[in-house]
Amino acid sequence: MTTPIIETQSLTKTFRVKKKTVEAVRSLDLRVEPGELVAFLGPNGAGKSTTLRMLTTLLPPTSGTARVAGYDVGRHQAEVRRHIGYVGQGNGAGHLQRGRDELLNQGRAYGMTAADTRARADVLIDGLDLGGVVDRTVSTLSGGQRRRLDITLGMIHAPELLFLDEPSTGLDPQNRAHLQEQIVGLHRAGTTIVLTTHYLDEADAMAQRVVVVDHGAIIADDTSEHLKGGLGVRVTLGFATAADAEAARGQVDAAGSTEAPVVTVQDGAPALVVRHRDGTTWAADAVRRLEAAGLVVTGLEVVRPTLDDVFLSLTGRSLREAGATDAGATTEEVAA
Repeated sequence: MTTPIIETQSLTKTFRVKKKTVEAVRSLDLRVEPGELVAFLGPNGAGKSTTLRMLTTLLPPTSGTARVAGYDVGRHQAEVRRHIGYVGQGNGAGHLQRGRDELLNQGRAYGMTAADTRARADVLIDGLDLGGVVDRTVSTLSGGQRRRLDITLGMIHAPELLFLDEPSTGLDPQNRAHLQEQIVGLHRAGTTIVLTTHYLDEADAMAQRVVVVDHGAIIADDTSEHLKGGLGVRVTLGFATAADAEAARGQVDAAGSTEAPVVTVQDGAPALVVRHRDGTTWAADAVRRLEAAGLVVTGLEVVRPTLDDVFLSLTGRSLREAGATDAGATTEEVAA
């Protein structure tokens, strides 16, 4: 078994807010292996950013332990920082500075020679497609260009582990897609990456593992496909009358379903909704069986589950609803 690059046991962080104790992170146990790309998924205030800040030595844990790159985050902060890169939610470069100068200063701050820093900066500038803009002042760069520059700053000392906190928040879809390509490229080159996000598609597309966090605790930790596969594919069969939909519920084969078939109304018409592990094959067979029994299916929809469906199954609310609810509340980031 390899030595984990991140390992926490009962990691906890509390804050005092308006004379009340806010438990931002609750007894978190986490293990990340070298070379993984792990996404923390959850609504605003779930504890994602606080977890990263503890792992990067920016916040001391209230209790529990955490080791990053083989070092205790409380007792060996300098060693941890030498082995990691961290890109927070704000821009890291000075707005009135040139991007290249910021990179060179960052490298020297890590003790690199001027020659090594220039060589490393050139590699990153090329890899993150910053060649045409890196000699401009930071204030003139677009949001996507600034985020790529932030990642370059976090990577200048060639860390084995990179933390990205909401890397694509505020970017337009084109810049988000381009940034995701760059992150995946860094991972393929051998960098272990841990990122926080509330974008479902981002976690789904990039991460090898998805860690779902809610109210400061991990409620799921698995691959995206396994998390979604446990729910089953949603199949909606439309009918002309509610009586036909009820009759169909008694006719369909429920073996392999992950939930009991439900008769409902979809777009004003009666429908039978079934979640099934092999939804596409099951749907085709169900239509044949029902029509052979004299029940005409007027509509058919087959929808694969999303990570939002996973969150809804785990918590009873969708991630989007949770994010909207929590956005105006006092979060652990505000408390910090």
